[in-house]
Amino acid sequence: MNSNPVGWFELYVQDMSRARAFYEAVFKTTLESLPGTEYEMWAFPADMERYGSPGALIRMEGCPSGPGGTLVYFSCEDCAVESARAAASGGNIFKERFSIGPYGFIALVHDTEGNLIGLHSRE
Repeated sequence: MNSNPVGWFELYVQDMSRARAFYEAVFKTTLESLPGTEYEMWAFPADMERYGSPGALIRMEGCPSGPGGTLVYFSCEDCAVESARAAASGGNIFKERFSIGPYGFIALVHDTEGNLIGLHSRE
């Protein structure tokens, strides 16, 4: 394999407006509507020339949000900052920022839909 194995991710949500507000506040970004599908989808900003994986929030009947065995990590400057924003935006901190040795730091938070997400920073 010559590239990063993750090519796309989806976070299932039940209340799209609440979930959008949470992610836009935590990451100080604007999600973009993805029309043309039978599902309501809002994509995170993506630049195919840069490191990282594109992805979206999706509301799909029969696909519950919450714990489910998949953990998506968002890259951050300082994961403690985004962790605090998550708590201030209606989520909660599952595990405060901690060291993962030479790989930097991570924090784990629940979003407003019950999904567990990871926050990763080098500093």
